[in-house]
Amino acid sequence: MRNWIAEGRDPCFADRNDLKRPGPFMSISSFVRSAVGAGAVLTLAGLTGGALAQTPQSALDAIQSRGALQVCTTGDYKPFTLAKDGAYEGIDIELAKSLAKALGVEAKFVQTKWSDLLTDMGSGKCDVAMGGISVTLDRQKKVFFSAPYLINGKAPIVRCADKAKFQSVADIDKPETRVVVNPGGTNERFVRANFKKADIRVYPDNVTIFDEILAGRADLMISESIETKVQEKAKPGLCAVNPDEPLQYGEMGYMLPRGDATFKAFVDQWLHLAKASGEFAGVYGQFVK
Repeated sequence: MRNWIAEGRDPCFADRNDLKRPGPFMSISSFVRSAVGAGAVLTLAGLTGGALAQTPQSALDAIQSRGALQVCTTGDYKPFTLAKDGAYEGIDIELAKSLAKALGVEAKFVQTKWSDLLTDMGSGKCDVAMGGISVTLDRQKKVFFSAPYLINGKAPIVRCADKAKFQSVADIDKPETRVVVNPGGTNERFVRANFKKADIRVYPDNVTIFDEILAGRADLMISESIETKVQEKAKPGLCAVNPDEPLQYGEMGYMLPRGDATFKAFVDQWLHLAKASGEFAGVYGQFVK
């Protein structure tokens, strides 16, 4: 090997013939090509291995492999979900069938309760929960939600003779006011957060709960404004109080597995197309007239 420094030459400026002579050194261009090639291989291997290790199967794939969309629903929240004659009906029941069709599978409905909703989603009992579910930050800590499909809010429903008495939270929050609630959902949470003086009574059946007001065993119930409108039509003697100006702003969405961005993207796109095509409005109109 020539000693370029002893000869007074800078090795950074060796001539071409020097670089071609046999010896332990390779040419700069050959070295660069080898280094870049080796680095690219290592980088690609690292990225591929990391991607494979960090990408769990989406529910989107599992549902299609299984051939069924497992839908948790309470079956007690008209007009969204109602258990009737061994089956379910309602806005979100029909939309669940539409989502299943978009996935190329059938919809299978899984009975749940409001108090068990998050537990059932977390356990993998269902792929999605549908049925008038309010989006809340507390729930969002444990699950994903689809894009909201309905703007809603909490409103009272009372005996029509008492409608003028219960116009605001202040009107309701008095010791003599009996507020009936179904346990486990956002209606109960709203009541307990906003009424500190009223007499709060828990009633376990969300279908017959409105009869407690008609029978005089309760003065009112707080529910989503859309439900108060439906029940007003279904049960003569009950009146919704300012349903178009609810006591609280709210949104409804479909509950999805936490962390599954792939499945959420599919559900959001299906929902967008259902609204854009008029399908959503058609289903809504069947149950809210």
